[in-house]
Formats: sequence, C-alpha cells, structure tokens
Amino acid sequence: MKISALQKARYEYQPKLPGMLRNGVENICVKEGKETESVADQAKIKALFPETYGKKEITFEKGKNTACAKPQVVGVILSGGQAPGGHNVICGLYDALKKANKGNKLIGFKGGPSGLIEDSFVEFDDAFIDAYRNTGGFDIIGSGRTKLETVEQFKVATEVCKKHGITAIVIIGGDDSNTNAAVLAEYFAQNKAGVQVIGCPKTIDGDLKNDDIECSFGFDTATKTYSELIGNIERDCNSAKKYWHFVKVMGRSASHVALECALETQPNICLISEEVELKKMSLSQIANQIADSVVARSKKGMNFGVAIIPEGVVEFVPEFKKLIAEINELLAGAKAEAFNALATWAEKYEFIKKGLSTESFNVFDILPQTIQQQLFLERDPHGNVQVSLIESEKLFSALVKDVLAKKKAAGEYNGKFNALHHFFGYEGRCAFPSNFDADYCYSLGYNAFMLIQYGFNGYLSKVSNLSKPADQWIAGGMPITKMMNIERRHGEDKPVIRKALVELDGAPFKYFESHRKEWAENTCYLYPGAIQYYGPAEVCDLTTKTLALEKGIKID
Repeated sequence: MKISALQKARYEYQPKLPGMLRNGVENICVKEGKETESVADQAKIKALFPETYGKKEITFEKGKNTACAKPQVVGVILSGGQAPGGHNVICGLYDALKKANKGNKLIGFKGGPSGLIEDSFVEFDDAFIDAYRNTGGFDIIGSGRTKLETVEQFKVATEVCKKHGITAIVIIGGDDSNTNAAVLAEYFAQNKAGVQVIGCPKTIDGDLKNDDIECSFGFDTATKTYSELIGNIERDCNSAKKYWHFVKVMGRSASHVALECALETQPNICLISEEVELKKMSLSQIANQIADSVVARSKKGMNFGVAIIPEGVVEFVPEFKKLIAEINELLAGAKAEAFNALATWAEKYEFIKKGLSTESFNVFDILPQTIQQQLFLERDPHGNVQVSLIESEKLFSALVKDVLAKKKAAGEYNGKFNALHHFFGYEGRCAFPSNFDADYCYSLGYNAFMLIQYGFNGYLSKVSNLSKPADQWIAGGMPITKMMNIERRHGEDKPVIRKALVELDGAPFKYFESHRKEWAENTCYLYPGAIQYYGPAEVCDLTTKTLALEKGIKID
C-alpha cells in the first residue's frame, strides 16, 4: 500500500508523555485524593452505582510501583463518531501494556461496542499498531454507536471476556459512551466478573468537559482544521469582495466548535446557540442581527462577509423548538400516513396550516420552502423531526435576504448580497491529529493502562494541566460517576454524563462578546493556516484559544 510522505513522517513522530509517566511503568505510584460525589442527584446516582460510586480521585507520581503484577488481556473499543487521535489512544495503551510485560495482550473489538457483543475482534501486534501511529481516523478497528445498557448485553459481554481471559476493557468515547462504560463497570463489579472498565474522553464537539476534563480529544485538531478552511474562505472573501459566506460547523448540542473557530478566525458573525436560548431569540431577531452587519459593512463599501452557524442552533430558538414539537405531534401515528398520501406540496401545506397553532404556523410560513420541506423528511426512529438534516446555513441566508429586500424597499440599504454556503463536518473528524492531540491521546492510552494495573474500575483516564508543555501535564483518574446526573430520556430517568455547554460567563465567550461588534462591522479576519507538525513549539504545540482563555492566558 502506498503512503504519503506526511503519513510516513508521522509514523516516526514520538508522542510526548506527562513527566510522571516518563519514568517507566515500574516507577509510577498512586497518590490518592478526596472521595468524590456526582455533580447532581447524589442519592439516586449512589443507589444506581453502589460498587463504583464515591471512589477517590487519583494522580500518578514518580515512585515504586506497588501494583500486583499479573498478566493482562485488555480489550479496547472505539465508540461513537470519529475524532482525531483515537489511534494514538490505542497505541499508548498497547505500548504501556507491552512495557509492563511483553506477554500482555491487547484485543480490539471491531465496529464499536457491538464488536464486544458479537465477539468480533483482532489481536494487535507491533506491525499492526505501527501502521496507525499518529494517524487520523478510527479505521484500525472501526467504530459504532451501539449502546451497552441492557442486562442481556452485559451477560454476553461477561461471557466474551471470560472466553478470552480479558481482565479489562477500555472504552474510548463521548458522554454517552462513557456513561455506558460506567454502567458496564458497575455490572462487572456487582457480579464479580473480574473485569475492569476504563473510559477515555473523546468528542470533537467539546461538550465532554468539566473542572476535571479540561478538553476532550479531537477538539483541538477538528477546530484547527475547520479554522484553516474558514480562514481560506475569509481570504477568498476579502479578495473577491462580493460574497457573504454562511458556514455551518459541527456542534448540535453545544457551540464550542463554532466559538473556537470564531476565536481563531474572527469572522463577521458567529451565532452561539446557548446565547440564542438564554435571550429567547427568534428567527427574525437572528436574521436582523446578521442583516445589521451586512448593512453596516455595505455602507463602508464591503459587500462581503463570513458568518459561522452552529449545526444545532435552530433547536435553541424557542419558537422553532415549539414548531418542531407541534410537527412531531402533527405527524404522530395514523396522521403521518394521511400526510404522506397527499400528492402535492400545496395539499401538504394546507394540511400543515390546519394542524399547527397560529403562532407556530407563522414561524413555519417565514421559512423558505426548501427548509419547510426538510422538516418533513424521513423521521428518526422515535418518529421525530431530524433537525440535523435542516440546512440552517441556507435558512439564515434566505431570511437575511428577505430582511435586506425590505430595507432596500424602505431606502435603508443599497448594497449587494450574494450568499454562498458551506458545511464543515466530516472534514475535521479524521484529520491527522495535531501534535497536541497526538500527545494527549497517547498519554490517555498510556495512562489508562496504569489505571488498569492498579486495579481501578469505572474510572476515566484523566490528563490535566493541558495548557502547559506536555512534561508538566498531570496524569491520573477520576470515577466516571463524578460527572453524572439524572436526566429524562425517552420517558425514563437515566443516569448520564452532563453535557458541557458554552458558559456565557466564561472567559472564551466574554472575549468573543467584547470583540464581535468590531468584527461585525470591519474586516478583522485571521488566517490560521494549516496545522503545523514540525518547527518551534510555539507554532506546533499550540492549544486551542478556548483552553488558553479558560486558563487565563492572553491570546492577543
């Protein structure tokens, strides 16, 4: 198989470990911290996790390894969507296993959690692992979104582990995947299966984050990849001087990606879903906000600009959320068959008009027809609108166009508005990991083995102090239950890891807020360029602007 020159060079990159993990596994000891409790609903979470709740946080330090030496057979699972650096988590885990004992084994379950249930796996060796070091993607074993949550699944998983002599399982995933890891760990503990479960924090969306988890892996690389593309568009925009570019980026539940890209590139507009929800902004208010920037720039002779739109922003607009709820009710049960039997859009439009409240229909009626029709595309398994299919970047450009037409008719605007549209999603999920993600992920995997060797179960591999050079990073672990609360899911109370939304009183948003008026009216674009892998540390090992600001580091 042919490989690129960059891929060949990346194979040879040596990821940097935290200082305390550089001593060799035989010289690493444990320092215990305080006992923990869940972020909310403590009594309920404790009742659900009697064996794994309330354990102590730990950090690793230089010292004599006091763990009981025993052969290890570890299974690893990639769960959920891809994120740059996943391969390095597995490489770090493999290297630590082999340094402890060359006879230790690492098994990769194929296709995500379903691989464990179906007993579909591959055993790694040096040649296999070496072909994936520092590369993007999850193709080493594939990923999947099967949830491990039923007793029947746990029983099968127990038998598969027993069959292969598995002593531990490492689940690499986001908030839902690590929730499943916690539940599986509790089941193994209650049933004395002799199998530990360790989680690793992954998601490019950046919403698996808290006081302990400073950053989920993949966020750094993905946002730098999107920012490069947005910077390229800004450069073209400032060159052609005739287009407004509406760029939708990943982030359905939170706007961390959009905010980071805005901090990196300084566009004219960036919507933040959490702010939209807090201020109860309507679609018209959002359109007017963007239109004000268009008009202000046009008066300065700049009929061009860039707007960043978070993927899930429409779900944060109260009136749109109400519209979605009414549409879901409108098409419930037999009503859906009656609607789908109608031959023309005109007939469907009248059906919709009769079925919605006046308030919701007024919202529906201002939408472009293409967006109206997207609301009635194939439903999700629960019969609900698939909001992710809505082209919100085209929705807002169309609404802005209507606002500008009214302003032009009123003599308030005499510029030109030509919109182009982009969606950056898959482009960032499997990029070559940045040096930061390559180092961070390798450390998470290496650290996961140390948690296994010391017998921890239901813990998350934790590496912190990430705004400092890697030799100052702090490695350790925390009980997954510390991050959990109870939420209502599909009519039932479920223990889940709380998603981290953009904090509107946090330093990253405050910096953005203090600059956005200037960015809206003037051309202040930044062009971050491609991710750099070789050269001075201040260029190649940069953290995100978000992390820097959260740690009090100036980014000007």
